[in-house]
Amino acid sequence: MKLGFFTANFTERSLEEVAKMVAGYGYEALEIPAYEGNGQLETEDVIKGNNAEKIKKMVAGFDLSISALSNHADSFLIMGPTGIETDFIYKGSAQEKIKHGTESLIRTAQAASALGVPVVVGYPGVENWGRFFFFPYGHGWSEYEEQFVERFTPILDKFKEYGVKFAIEPHPNSFIYDIHTAERALELVDYHPCLGYNFDPANVTYLSLSPEIFVDRLKERIFHVHAKDAELVAHNLPTGGTLMQGDMSRLDRSFRFRIPGWGDVNWKRLITELSMTGYNGVLSYEHEDVTMSRMDGVEKTAAFLKPLLIKAPYEGRSDKLFSSKD
Repeated sequence: MKLGFFTANFTERSLEEVAKMVAGYGYEALEIPAYEGNGQLETEDVIKGNNAEKIKKMVAGFDLSISALSNHADSFLIMGPTGIETDFIYKGSAQEKIKHGTESLIRTAQAASALGVPVVVGYPGVENWGRFFFFPYGHGWSEYEEQFVERFTPILDKFKEYGVKFAIEPHPNSFIYDIHTAERALELVDYHPCLGYNFDPANVTYLSLSPEIFVDRLKERIFHVHAKDAELVAHNLPTGGTLMQGDMSRLDRSFRFRIPGWGDVNWKRLITELSMTGYNGVLSYEHEDVTMSRMDGVEKTAAFLKPLLIKAPYEGRSDKLFSSKD
């Protein structure tokens, strides 16, 4: 396994600046934003001329690789919300937003192919996450299932054409948010070879799910992993519960995203399960911890996680006690 860095943590800096900085802390791979207007990488530029080769050369110059391209923003428009909630991503009608998200996500697959990057990370979105609850409209979620198949099957086929996989990040307020919806989505598209997951243990911890069970159930469908922690704040839970609204920086907030090692995720157990199921990819550090600076996170995450990463799977023993007998 390798320790990666999501460069969107510093979108006010150029990609080259961020690459140079994180290489000095021992990070080995980059996850790069590729939604429109991110400030570091525009997909329309990547696919022109030999720009992809220039980017690859720059990244390799810092002894880094690219683990994934991120289209978290634009892809969210494909299933919504398509109202005022997502005007900060793209302003337009519902159909214009869906079209923008679809075209941006497919173009990201094309850019990933040009860069030799195997995975694109994103969200499917959902118009109204409240429909997960059976009242007042019991058929609401099944309608979203039909919508997911209709809108994402052609996208997945394009990903296959480009030789790239799409890793959806399960997340509250999205069509795929837990173990059941992750498994169901695979079933809905007949286990399309290009559909899998960007596993962020913090997002499932938010809903009190087991990160280890998620890994054991989804196995080889985990294409990429975020290194992000989460804290269910014990002394605030009795008053706020797990779905408390409000700004993440509130002192009485019952849930906080944290940097690895400062939350409730048991990283030794999680890394063990990833290794046991065959994952040997990147753990990409994403900073959303409102309790400390981004540079605190850069330094502390590298110091905490690098010693825990498993370099190779168990090779077995060949001494007499463990050798097979006729």
